[in-house]
Amino acid sequence: MTALAVLRPSRWAPLAALLTTSVLLTACGSGDDGSGGGSGRAKSGGTLTFAVGSDAGCVDPQQAGSNDTIYSVRQIVDSLTDQDPKTGKIVPWLAKSWDVSADATTFTFRLRSGVTFSDGSRLTAQVVKDNFDAVPALGALGTLAEGYLSGVKSTTVVDPLTVKVTFEQPNAQFLQATSTHSLGIESSASVRRSPQRKCSDGVIGSGPFVLKQYVQNQSVTLARRTGYDWGSALWSKKGEAYLDRLVYKVVPEAGVRAGSLQSGQVDVISSVGKADEAALKGGRVVLRSRANPGVVFGLGLDNSRPLLKDTKVRRAILAAVDRKQIADTVFPTGTRPATSVLAHTTPDYTDLSTGLAFDTARAKSLLDAAGWKAGGDGVRTKDGKRLSLTVTWFPNAATNQPALELVQQQLKAVGIDVVLKQLPVTQFATTLQSGDFDVVWGNVTRADPDILRGSFSSRLGNFYHLPASSLDTALSAQAATTDPAKRGQLVSQAQKLIVQNAYNVPVVELQTQLGVSDKVHGLEFDSGSRVQLHDTWIG
Repeated sequence: MTALAVLRPSRWAPLAALLTTSVLLTACGSGDDGSGGGSGRAKSGGTLTFAVGSDAGCVDPQQAGSNDTIYSVRQIVDSLTDQDPKTGKIVPWLAKSWDVSADATTFTFRLRSGVTFSDGSRLTAQVVKDNFDAVPALGALGTLAEGYLSGVKSTTVVDPLTVKVTFEQPNAQFLQATSTHSLGIESSASVRRSPQRKCSDGVIGSGPFVLKQYVQNQSVTLARRTGYDWGSALWSKKGEAYLDRLVYKVVPEAGVRAGSLQSGQVDVISSVGKADEAALKGGRVVLRSRANPGVVFGLGLDNSRPLLKDTKVRRAILAAVDRKQIADTVFPTGTRPATSVLAHTTPDYTDLSTGLAFDTARAKSLLDAAGWKAGGDGVRTKDGKRLSLTVTWFPNAATNQPALELVQQQLKAVGIDVVLKQLPVTQFATTLQSGDFDVVWGNVTRADPDILRGSFSSRLGNFYHLPASSLDTALSAQAATTDPAKRGQLVSQAQKLIVQNAYNVPVVELQTQLGVSDKVHGLEFDSGSRVQLHDTWIG
């Protein structure tokens, strides 16, 4: 049994930088394995110190949505499967094999024997059932996990090491979902805890590291799991991890993180600021980046708001945004302007760049046609009301505010007033669920196009209050088909409907960019551009 200390300081440090990300990988600098420099034989031992920009206040993998948190909690839990970041192929992890019915309604997993959690309890089919049965009770922070299991009919224990998950309707996306941290498997003791306690105290997993201490908004400390011997099929090292300890420190300021890396106080930093890139490239540091799959960063419109019910107004906003200027000015080198609602690294992405062209003349014409006339202060009016929208945002990435300040300027140029409203990171999920917003700035990472259904189907959470339409049909059909070609056509159709109707305003693809000391080796991104540190070593 492992000891866990949770300390709550009386004064919380400020929150800042959170990123999400995945599939093209680049490295700038010298190195023999794409992470650290030099050469040598891998060796065990040592502590890796990782500076992140924020703490979302929850150390439960099933409820974590911030990369800065996922970097640590992903090391605590294993998943039934893993996903190859290069090919997208699903490979064994806790499940040694599986069968999927021809209609994609039934998924049967055969578990590895001998797997234990850090409290000594064993992995069984009943534990998997306990995890999946408890997901609907997670609440506001568990929306990703809940979406992956939406429509589940039953989870059945076939025998001690075989579990069957049955859905009411075909659910082709579920196999990939079992590779995510959101469906990471926790011990039955953890499952019995309340979602709030799992967030604050952490969970017991079967992963290569164990949570030892969590100090809110300050640090997360993990220790190597003794006896670990059931890693993902993708990992090169068998058995236990190399590193003794992982220490994640919350350092909100990008410049301070960069300075700490250059001075050797930390080994890895998240969210490298654009202003720090040149200095880091000139030192003993490798910049690692990976393009983000899933829904790109953009303006999530509440389509039920009076101003935003008008398709012309939504399309005007779409045309008024200069995506290239935002990507080039604010984001790390190599960041791409959005060319669809999905990032180009997402399976079945469709290039819709012509529909996302920057065109102020078109934006003004659409607003004219909608009856909005230019006012004396440059803000359009109609029936005595100003064309004003509030964009809600969260300080979970250093790029958020400067990106939105450019959006604010660009929309003002066509007569739309934008008010920027900042809320704490911890209120992101509850804000979406409450519907108390005009526009929300954000993105969602997943290496599967079904993320569109979770975000934009009126039949699920429908946080953006889209009307029932043919989009629902396309989204449901892509989730149901087992034909890859047909699924690709349906996903393409869904992307086109979202852009053509301007249900969402895609702005920029996000990429995770890490600064890594050249003494760190074997640090790899997973398919969601979070890091897996089992194979990582220091030398």
